[in-house]
Amino acid sequence: MSDYRIGYGYDVHRLVKGRKLILGGVEIEFEKGLDGHSDADVVLHAICEAMLGAAALGDIGEHFPPDNPKYKDADSRELLGQIHRKVKESGWSQIENIDVTIMAERPKLTRFKALMKEEIARLLEIDSSRVNIKATTTEGLGAVGRQEGIAAAAVCLLKNDD
Repeated sequence: MSDYRIGYGYDVHRLVKGRKLILGGVEIEFEKGLDGHSDADVVLHAICEAMLGAAALGDIGEHFPPDNPKYKDADSRELLGQIHRKVKESGWSQIENIDVTIMAERPKLTRFKALMKEEIARLLEIDSSRVNIKATTTEGLGAVGRQEGIAAAAVCLLKNDD
């Protein structure tokens, strides 16, 4: 008998000068980057949150506290790898799918979505057909609309075949 769980994740970070913009594990040429304790990859952070939620393992801040100097400028690809291992160790054998929505006015992300999809699939050791990336604007509304930051939301479906 199979058991399924779905999790939801969300993350948002402020755009600042002097930082690289990294989304979905892909460096994107842009005049600003996201500010955070780690590399501030909102896409990978939202996926981490969704996976943790589906497995009932808390949230990303519990696993990687922002006040811990060990995680200063951490590569979110490595954080996702650690979360992936913890989810598997807790008994969830398969990621059925990941669906991500990125909210940003700029930069336009259309040409980067396939790269993000492939990188996320590689990091999670799943077929890229199990990963979907969408990008949208907020039509000029809110902090994202004022180009103050970028946000991402993700859902993850896990399967256990015990």
